[in-house]
Amino acid sequence: MPERLSAREFLALVADEASFRELPCATRTYETDGPLAWDGYDAARAGAAARTGEEESVVCGTASVGGTRAVLIAFEFGFLGGSLGERTGDRLEAAYRHARAHRLPVVPLVATGGSRMQEGMLALTQLQRVARESALTREAGLPQIAVLRDPTTGGGWATLGAGADVILALPGAQVGFAGSRVRPPDADPAAYTAEAQVAAGSADAVVPPAELRQTLGRWLRLLTTPAREAPAPHALGAPALPDTGWEAVVRARSPERPRAQAYLDAYFTRRVTVRGDRCGGSDPEGILCGFGERDGRTVAYAAQTGAATRPAGYRTAARLIRLADRLDVPVLTLVDTPGAANDAEAERQGAGAAIAEVFGAVAAARVPITTLVIGEGGSGGALALAAPGNTWATPDSYFSVIAPELAAAILKRPPGEVEATAGQLRIRPQDLVELGVVRGIMYHPGP
Repeated sequence: MPERLSAREFLALVADEASFRELPCATRTYETDGPLAWDGYDAARAGAAARTGEEESVVCGTASVGGTRAVLIAFEFGFLGGSLGERTGDRLEAAYRHARAHRLPVVPLVATGGSRMQEGMLALTQLQRVARESALTREAGLPQIAVLRDPTTGGGWATLGAGADVILALPGAQVGFAGSRVRPPDADPAAYTAEAQVAAGSADAVVPPAELRQTLGRWLRLLTTPAREAPAPHALGAPALPDTGWEAVVRARSPERPRAQAYLDAYFTRRVTVRGDRCGGSDPEGILCGFGERDGRTVAYAAQTGAATRPAGYRTAARLIRLADRLDVPVLTLVDTPGAANDAEAERQGAGAAIAEVFGAVAAARVPITTLVIGEGGSGGALALAAPGNTWATPDSYFSVIAPELAAAILKRPPGEVEATAGQLRIRPQDLVELGVVRGIMYHPGP
């Protein structure tokens, strides 16, 4: 179990030195023992206040993190397990409203066991208040970055945590909707950890405490400094165009050709990763998603890696594009896949619906989206990430309605006619320009 810091100790860990300013909040009063007159509740609250020095289970204020001002919401687990009651809801609502009024991102530093039993359903309904404030903040185009401490369970995880745009977690933190005392007795405890949530695509990264301020500051800076557009990258591979359709296929499939990682490294000075589809899956081997800095401003990216993209990868890309659109950040997509994964497991995971999500996200985006085809452009699984009217190609790429081998098989042609079929499909970069499928060809800038 990681070291459990108090709310103010954790604020000191995250915020730039001497930058935290606590927000004022009116405190509602009760006649005795809270809204349900729960016997002993006043005494429990008084004991919690004496132990922690806090009046409630959250401390809210503004601070700079890595030079970017934000609203911080720090839970005090020592105050009745960081539970949410009506007074907690008052503070959370005030913090979100301050963020919207001053155009500040929101950073919940979550450590909670859930809703406060001594306030019954009135405590549980605070989750609706939190969800409403979070939704309004999202509509205002302000980012929300949650940090999951130990423990993050119950309604706090299901609203402030899982509802954030980006989710970071401390190593070994207990994270899950079910707290340790309400899980099935045979439940695998490893499933309720920060590491398990990242592996399942429900969180973006595990960050050691010593790196948290720097990491959080980088995220805040990137999500609040959008570029105006995402220029197409220069090609990194072969400078000459292919003579035939089959040559285009061979070159695009070559293991020597530059892949997404090389393009992202050349395009950005630094970047952070968005991981997971928030539906139980991730596809880090098939697609890379995140935000990067270019010339001091931020561009989002979704880059296929040359492998078949799985449903979780498409859903992650759709999440990334929708988030970038809300934050007014332009998007770069790199197309490079033989096609969408088409095995039985991919069908069970909803391949068609996942690809449809990406088509929809690209079609609905208001921010500029730029696409570069850097390798294989395999059918609809590649086209889903392509920006209509703003797609470019490299000399060592191709784009096709279907792989030449499959086209020949469907047409019942012998294997010897695969190369001729590739030519008939007109899949070379220069063919795509002539057909109006891509805007132009991005060449290597030279030595």
